[in-house]
Formats: sequence, C-alpha cells, structure tokens
Amino acid sequence: MRYITGAVALGAALVLGTLATTAQAVAAPAQPTRTGGLYAPTALVLTAGQGESRATATVQRAVTLSCMPGATGSHPNPKAACAELRTVAGDFNAVTTAPSDRLCTREWNPFVVTADGVWQGKRVSYTYTFANSCAMADGMGAVFDF
Repeated sequence: MRYITGAVALGAALVLGTLATTAQAVAAPAQPTRTGGLYAPTALVLTAGQGESRATATVQRAVTLSCMPGATGSHPNPKAACAELRTVAGDFNAVTTAPSDRLCTREWNPFVVTADGVWQGKRVSYTYTFANSCAMADGMGAVFDF
C-alpha cells in the first residue's frame, strides 16, 4: 500500500510540474517584431576621392544611401540611385563600366569611388578607379553622382 501511495504522489507531482511549465510557457512575452518588415536591409556609404587606390585616396565627398523600404539618405538623388542599382541587381561594375560615346583625354589623374555596406542583405565592399575626372563623370551613373 505504501508503494501505491508513493507512486500516486510521484505521478501527481509530475503532472503538476508539467502543468506549471506549460502555464509559464503560455505566459511568456512575445518576441519583438523585426523593424525592417519583409525587406532585406540595404544601407550603403558611398565615397569619391582623388588617388590611385582606396588606401591612398583622399576622400572628397561621402554620402549615405538606403534603398529599403524607401529610398533615403544624404545622397542628392536617392530614388534614381536605388533604381539604377535595382536595374543592375546591385552590380556596381555594371554602373561604373557602362559603355559610352564620350571622348576623354588620356591623362592619368585618378579618382576612386567606393561603396561599403549592405545591399539587399549581402555585405558589399566595392572600389573602382577612374583614370581622370572626365572618365568619372561619364561612368558614375546616378549611384556615384554626388
């Protein structure tokens, strides 16, 4: 009889423990919602400067660009820049190396443009060196036009 009473007491303790754990799980606060919504984050810092490489260039201008959920940032025309990047699926090479009919001198006075940050959830670190300011004006597109 003593064994039966002990078994009943153990069973009751297990049931009560399970109920208490379930009650705590239901009463737990909900997880905070993501503030970005359904869109992958896009936030970039774009720079332009004079020099031969990223390491040696003197940054002359820098802007921010965010494309999701809306085009914002200190870029002078964020809507056009984001539209251009969406058109080329975030391929900065397609922006800077677009074909052109413009004639430029062959002087070597390099300008470097960079893009660092996140494009649609993926890390971006891009650098391109233009031969001179004429080539840069021709190949910067809306993205590097600041």
